[in-house]
Amino acid sequence: MQWGGRTHFLLAIVNKLDEVQHLPSVFITFFAWSISEVIRYSHYAFSCIGNCPYWITYLRYTAFIVLYPLGVGPGEIWIMYQALPIVKKKNLYSETFSALPFSYYDFLKVVLIVYPFLWLKLYLHLFKQRRSKLFKRHDKKRL
Repeated sequence: MQWGGRTHFLLAIVNKLDEVQHLPSVFITFFAWSISEVIRYSHYAFSCIGNCPYWITYLRYTAFIVLYPLGVGPGEIWIMYQALPIVKKKNLYSETFSALPFSYYDFLKVVLIVYPFLWLKLYLHLFKQRRSKLFKRHDKKRL
């Protein structure tokens, strides 16, 4: 879901609409994405060599608490909302949606409605991962 959302946001909206490319929301989104990827891949790299410091693991499973809402709220969702009038005016993707009973504009409105709910599902999943990675229970052997 995250990959699909990011790909849609990046290729279908930001890439196609010059009018939104200069907005602060794009910077906010790319900033949050970039920081989270640097943290994530640093963790992967250290894990691959078998020497990952705890603070990197902690950062990997904690930074999302701030970065994920930052990238989604004032970033992705806000840009999609700001793109709505431009999408409607340009009748964006009209050829692709011509065989469907709805336009891309209508599709984007539905995406904006369901996005927070889908995002919440992913966000809560990250908390489960965090709990399992940072607070591993060590079962004691019974004698």
